[in-house]
Amino acid sequence: MNDEFDKEQIINFWFESSEKDFKAMIDLYQTQNNNWALFMGHLVIEKLLKVVYVKSKGEFPPMIHDLRRICEKADIELDLSRQILLDSISRFNINARYDDYKQSFYQLCTDSFTAEWINKIKECRLWIKAKL
Repeated sequence: MNDEFDKEQIINFWFESSEKDFKAMIDLYQTQNNNWALFMGHLVIEKLLKVVYVKSKGEFPPMIHDLRRICEKADIELDLSRQILLDSISRFNINARYDDYKQSFYQLCTDSFTAEWINKIKECRLWIKAKL
């Protein structure tokens, strides 16, 4: 293992960053910036999964954004419903980021759609935190 690697420092970085992103997600949602709220929701989950990865593997997390792949690499077992949930949340990263997806994603992010997914992200966040 790299002598420069400080496991607790890396864990704290990802965890604190996820907490800041959670606040940003809520703020964006409350100001009806729905597409960006869901994008931040993806980051909340990604960063928490990276905390789990570092705790279990003792190394830097992979620089990927696919939530299910992070789980696979961290040896987190997922039932089918969690796989579908994480795959859906992963799409918020792609759709909010790339111009060719943005317009259709804006239209998809109605208040009710966003409220539903914010709740699912909150539940997923608690599920991951229970693993810490």
